[in-house]
Amino acid sequence: MDHITSCRALGVSPSWYYKWKNRIGVDAPTARQRRRADLDAQIIRSFEASGGTYGSPRVTRDLHEAGWRVSENTVAARMAGLGLAGRVRRKPRSLTRQGRRPAAPDLVRRKFTAVAPDVLWCGDVTQIDTGEGKLYLATVEDLFSRRLLGYAMSEHHDAALTCASLQMAAATRGGDSDGVIFHTDRGSEYTAARHQEPCLRLGVVQSMGRVGCALDNAAAEAFNSTLKVEYVHRHRFRTRAEARLKIATWIADFYNTTRRHSANDGLPPTTFERHMIDKRQASSVLLRVAVA
Repeated sequence: MDHITSCRALGVSPSWYYKWKNRIGVDAPTARQRRRADLDAQIIRSFEASGGTYGSPRVTRDLHEAGWRVSENTVAARMAGLGLAGRVRRKPRSLTRQGRRPAAPDLVRRKFTAVAPDVLWCGDVTQIDTGEGKLYLATVEDLFSRRLLGYAMSEHHDAALTCASLQMAAATRGGDSDGVIFHTDRGSEYTAARHQEPCLRLGVVQSMGRVGCALDNAAAEAFNSTLKVEYVHRHRFRTRAEARLKIATWIADFYNTTRRHSANDGLPPTTFERHMIDKRQASSVLLRVAVA
């Protein structure tokens, strides 16, 4: 029986027969199947590199950076098929205890953006559970790039903790913090005289939201949520020392340098800062050339 008769008997076209015949082996994958397998492998690598936290938008950005031409909807469908899901939020717990001392005015009014580095910082304190008990983390974040400039951890929830995080932030910026607005809630650790002393010495201007209103410090709350959902809730810390080391490593080696941030057009904080500095320097050079 020749191939024409066979095709008629099987109900397939001769063109399909030749296509099948030219394949390397009956079970060889098609080009489309190979591309899908390669895409799935790249999606898995991106998802695992994020610690299992990236959803389809950030995975798609990774793929585009690697040279893939693929839509976010396709990535979302492939991730669902692979059983890959991003983070799941839990209801946050508030640690704010209003201080007795007068609070600073709200200079931010929920406008959590800055036109340049070291214009507006925000901070907060959050609780980490360990096998030895509670560990508290105080943070200072630059709202220009969402870079975490300072952080400190202690088993005590007090002004010494927030002072340490603020001092680290100033050191990260080379001591240049004069005139920076530092926005927080009205917790007792931020209204305490002990916290106000380094603010005055460093030239930091305090700003505070209203009592019991998380939206007034939403940017700092957003970082706490990211930390908890993407890292802390996925691990169990036997000791405070273990939690300190692993959280500090996550901040320095992933959050600041690798994790894509939606506020930065998908760039990590340190990359965004370098990109904007280079862009402004290039614009300055062009302006000088034009004037000359």
